[in-house]
Amino acid sequence: MAQTTYTEDNIRSLDWKEHIRMRPGMYIGKLGDGSSPDDGIYILLKEVIDNSIDEYVMGHGRQIDVVIEDGTVKVRDYGRGIPLGKVVDVVSKINTGGKYDSKAFKKAVGLNGVGLKATNALSDDFRVYAVREGKLKQADFSEGNLVKDHKPIKTKETNGTFVSFVPDASIFKKYRFRSDFVESQLWNYAYLNAGLKLNFNGKTLVSKNGLRDLLERKTNVEQLRYDIIHLKGDDIEIALTHGNAYGETYFSFVNGQFTTQGGTHLIAFRQALVETIQKHFNKSYDRKDILSSVIAAIAIKVEEPVFESQTKTKLGSTDMGPKGPTVQTFLKNFLLEQLDNFLHKNPTIAQALEKRIKQSERERKEIAGIKKLANQRAKKANLHNKKLRDCRVHFGDTKAKSEEARLGTTIFITEGDSASGSITVARDVQTQAVFSLRGKPLNCFGLTKKVVYENEEFNLLQHALNIEDDVDEIRYNRVVIATDADVDGMHIRLLLLTFFLQFFPDMVTKGHLYILDTPLFRVRDKQKTYYCYSEQEKQEAIEKLRGKAEITRFKGLGEISPGEFKDFIGENIRLEPVVMADNTNIEDLLSYYMGKNTPVRQNFIIDNLRVERD
Repeated sequence: MAQTTYTEDNIRSLDWKEHIRMRPGMYIGKLGDGSSPDDGIYILLKEVIDNSIDEYVMGHGRQIDVVIEDGTVKVRDYGRGIPLGKVVDVVSKINTGGKYDSKAFKKAVGLNGVGLKATNALSDDFRVYAVREGKLKQADFSEGNLVKDHKPIKTKETNGTFVSFVPDASIFKKYRFRSDFVESQLWNYAYLNAGLKLNFNGKTLVSKNGLRDLLERKTNVEQLRYDIIHLKGDDIEIALTHGNAYGETYFSFVNGQFTTQGGTHLIAFRQALVETIQKHFNKSYDRKDILSSVIAAIAIKVEEPVFESQTKTKLGSTDMGPKGPTVQTFLKNFLLEQLDNFLHKNPTIAQALEKRIKQSERERKEIAGIKKLANQRAKKANLHNKKLRDCRVHFGDTKAKSEEARLGTTIFITEGDSASGSITVARDVQTQAVFSLRGKPLNCFGLTKKVVYENEEFNLLQHALNIEDDVDEIRYNRVVIATDADVDGMHIRLLLLTFFLQFFPDMVTKGHLYILDTPLFRVRDKQKTYYCYSEQEKQEAIEKLRGKAEITRFKGLGEISPGEFKDFIGENIRLEPVVMADNTNIEDLLSYYMGKNTPVRQNFIIDNLRVERD
């Protein structure tokens, strides 16, 4: 057998932009198409804005303008502006930046000097200019390559930095910026920087009360059990309350970065909250009862933070800084003093909080017996669970080859053998799993969590997802409802949405739940085939084939062959995220769609009746 030689010729050094373009996942997590809030295009935007935020934190510039039109992003801040002689270097030379001297940027977000370069390298068109004391210096790039280095010119513009970029369409295929995701991203910057004005496509976002505003906007205030507790100290801010929904809801931040996957600070916060409440009431309340239905936002500032990935979604630091206390000690001391004092000064809120804990305790004890039996059944079923065809990589895997693979872990929930059969054959066994429903799931609206254990299918589903105790332990980043595009399929979709919204709402708030968009038509002739997702796409395909087309209407997922399905759940997958608008009242929403057939709903159905003719 011939052996491959290994010489100096095999060793290749990539320059910074080649490496970023070849391994984008190392720098921005997953790529995606913009249908998920953690997709790459939003990370590119974040990397630009982070620099503007750091200027604001240092006391320079009180406004940031963001415009997104036709895939082009423009960001203008009014800080000091990049020093004119370093405009090219700052966006195109790794390890070049103004944040390595910790005196200037002790608690900045973008410490490693890579973010802006990643945005540059992954953009078709990237332009930057800085304004300082009446002079403007601009540089233009494409795919990280300098296209034009403009000479400085005189200007009357206000000091600051401008960046515009167009994501590279060959890397971010069929991408689209969702304005609701961008707006949510910008609101987080506003909450963490009270007084900062963010203008986005003509809309102004500003917060006066920081994290208190965040909770008021993200929750239905009427559903809260007591007024929001808002505590602030050096390097920490907390907003806290309890609601009526199942699960725990957290919004956690470090140095202005939204840590969607939590980390050491969130673990420490939950522990400190439990200990403080136990101490205040002098009762050994169960941890689960204290944290059940909690809604909280926490923001801390850490010197030289260590994150578990380049995208900075999970904090790994155990200390507040090189000479500071541990994160755990810092949070414990803060809550034991500040929250305990607050509850003593506000006995009405303290009583309401304890009442909510006691209610959770009663509910937990009521289902303890049936939960034990159900979990024993689920354990047996897991040994030979015919409903679940699992994948090899899971969301929580720290040994996954790449962050993109971990973030791409997906489970499809299907109905019937034919649909699940096609998906199972077509899927990527590394990152895609399939859970097959027996038929229409139970309408669980208005029922208690007891039904999750009494209903075998729901119990097996929660075990497959690993969300019984904590949605943070979920085994798949994307939970995709894949049902037929007919009346029955829509009904199953609604029943599953009801299940998740009622018992695991934080799956939605954390961006894990999606609907699979599958083609309605196949339009083809002997040479070409088009898969169309709408009537309009069908008409366009017919025109392209000059009217000589064979048209197939897919009535169910089972009619789509595994060979065809591979394309629909692979690189060209179309997912519609399940997103709840802020202030959504889940109870009212589910009552309207899944409750008793009220005259209001009957009138809605009659007004929106549509007859479809083949």
